[in-house]
Amino acid sequence: MSREHDEQVIALAGIFQAASLVDQIARRGMVPQNSFETSIASLFVTNPELTEDIYGGATDLPFNLSTGLRTLQDVVEKKRNENNADVMRYALSAMHLERKLSARPDLLNEIGKRLEELNRKAQYFGDHSDVTDDTKEDRFTPSAFTHANVIAGLGGLYQDTLSTFSFRIQVSGDPRNLQNSENAAKIRALLLAAVRAAMLWRQVGGKRWHLIFFKSRVRPSLKRIQR
Repeated sequence: MSREHDEQVIALAGIFQAASLVDQIARRGMVPQNSFETSIASLFVTNPELTEDIYGGATDLPFNLSTGLRTLQDVVEKKRNENNADVMRYALSAMHLERKLSARPDLLNEIGKRLEELNRKAQYFGDHSDVTDDTKEDRFTPSAFTHANVIAGLGGLYQDTLSTFSFRIQVSGDPRNLQNSENAAKIRALLLAAVRAAMLWRQVGGKRWHLIFFKSRVRPSLKRIQR
């Protein structure tokens, strides 16, 4: 069962990383760039060989998901943090929203099509240095996905799909940050990434009742992944 638990923890870390980044943008207006790039790039990984590949591969996982793994560790250890309540609320809300989305194949299809379009757009902003002609379309830096035009597209995608549900994720923070259009687009893009991670969590066997035994299921896998 350890492999299954590891995959579930990776997915949970993906949810909590995106949720934590939403909170950081809302409160401070800035986030660690690598964590941001990792969460956004996960939206465009559609056929991974391993769960780890969604977040850059097993070798880089402790670094790429450092924000999510650290946040998850804090939750497991019940460390006091004034922001944890909002991060937990965003994470659980993403899980709830994913369940609603799973019952809407029309919206899933729309999201898939528009992500393909944004993936093609991102190629124009990528760094293709040291890339052969055969792999030119498949390899470019994750920063391409966080180009302002791509983020704006992801924000619009979230508004046109997930924001149409009666259930909305309410984000709290500094009004100056929340009213900034670029920050708003980043927050929506990250909420989309959180829902994508919630879908992954369900795909690798995660269930709501697992959260009752949260600590015992998560702690051993956290230790293995963070080595």
